[in-house]
Amino acid sequence: MTDLSGELLNANRRSNWIRLRTFIMLRWIAICGQIIALLVAQFGFHLELFYGLCYMAVGVAIIGNLIATFVFPENKLLTEKENMAMLLFDVLQLCFLLFLTGGLHNPFSFLVVAPVSIAASVLSVRSAVLLACLTVALVTVLLEFHIPLRTDNFFILRVPDVFLFGNWAAIVIALFFSSLYSRRVVSEMSSMGEALAATQMALSREQKLTDLGGVVAAAAHELGTPLATIKLTSAELMEELEGQTELYEDAALIRQQADRCRDILRSMGRAGKDDLHLRKAPLSTVIEEAAEPHMTRGKEIIFDHFDLLDGPEILRRPEIIHGLRNLIQNAVDFSKTFVWVETECTSESISVRIMDDGPGYPSHLIGRIGDPFVRYRKSEKEIKRRPGYEGMGLGLFIAKTLLERSGAEISFANGSGKLHDNDENSERRGAIVEVIWPRAKVDAAMNLSAVGEGDNPLHQS
Repeated sequence: MTDLSGELLNANRRSNWIRLRTFIMLRWIAICGQIIALLVAQFGFHLELFYGLCYMAVGVAIIGNLIATFVFPENKLLTEKENMAMLLFDVLQLCFLLFLTGGLHNPFSFLVVAPVSIAASVLSVRSAVLLACLTVALVTVLLEFHIPLRTDNFFILRVPDVFLFGNWAAIVIALFFSSLYSRRVVSEMSSMGEALAATQMALSREQKLTDLGGVVAAAAHELGTPLATIKLTSAELMEELEGQTELYEDAALIRQQADRCRDILRSMGRAGKDDLHLRKAPLSTVIEEAAEPHMTRGKEIIFDHFDLLDGPEILRRPEIIHGLRNLIQNAVDFSKTFVWVETECTSESISVRIMDDGPGYPSHLIGRIGDPFVRYRKSEKEIKRRPGYEGMGLGLFIAKTLLERSGAEISFANGSGKLHDNDENSERRGAIVEVIWPRAKVDAAMNLSAVGEGDNPLHQS
């Protein structure tokens, strides 16, 4: 059984599990709080502040949120660097507001703890420590360098120095304590999740090996008597043909091959034997294997393999096959007659494009495809055509997650028109899913250690 990639369970990859819209939503909440605080300070307490600069700082955050909302898809997953950039922006924007509103004399100065706590939960140790140290440095600078809070009578609002130092110490302690606390809890949860997943994979592996052992044992039992008969008969023939060299050698060969069959059955029965030949396969073979369960469902699946003259072999990972199988299943479910699966390979990338002639994706959900439990209201015609179908939900989420963990980038779109001029009755007007891998991620020739050829016992003779 091919072992699942450790990338699926690696806790260090949780920084890639945060969606952009999560940060957008949290930032909108922070922006609303900042605007309310400024309005209360201006009209409620009549404080003398540089309101133009304050509202400019809030405006920069608003512009950043609007750009992120309209430029990127709703379900975009942020990378480590992108998460770091988002949290760094929040810290710098908040510290700039504190500089304009009294520094650590401002009771809202404790809010700088929040971005660092989030960083400790989702970023690597290096990034989290870097952000925490930068925040401590900025808070320390705010001790001395800030614009004081003034009332409309130009009375300066400030706390005694001992309380000011206490605020600084409390913020620094809270930064590191909350960070360690958050990271410890998240790491514990990740460890438990990894242990559960590893247990399930081990049970699945054992079940497959047990089933294989049962089949081999049954085969050995059934073949035992014929092999013993062949061996006994060949031995008797050898005794009778001692004087006839050619016939004697034939009888000896029969006995030798019977012994070889016995040895093969014994070697196949070894518990935990790993068939390393199944760890890689030609790209076209993997694609067709993924589509095989849906070939007899009444829809014609057409394979177009471009630029595959060199027959590249890719890693035959379960997550790749299962992810592609889910995408093809979705295309077959929604298509009318045809499903096209196109594969292309260049020196830099390997891509798979799945298209159908169905109605396509709902336009109002195109940005959320791949999220779990996405539902849409179906028409009566749709209900009659596929009764009980639950829509684009957990299946596409699993496919998207598995393929992204294998290093792929996935895009969803609706197509129109014909792909080739000679396509008279096969218009690609349905949904289009494109999966693109960097070639270094899945090419077996570039991942010899993953294929394990050096450990193959067949190469050690």
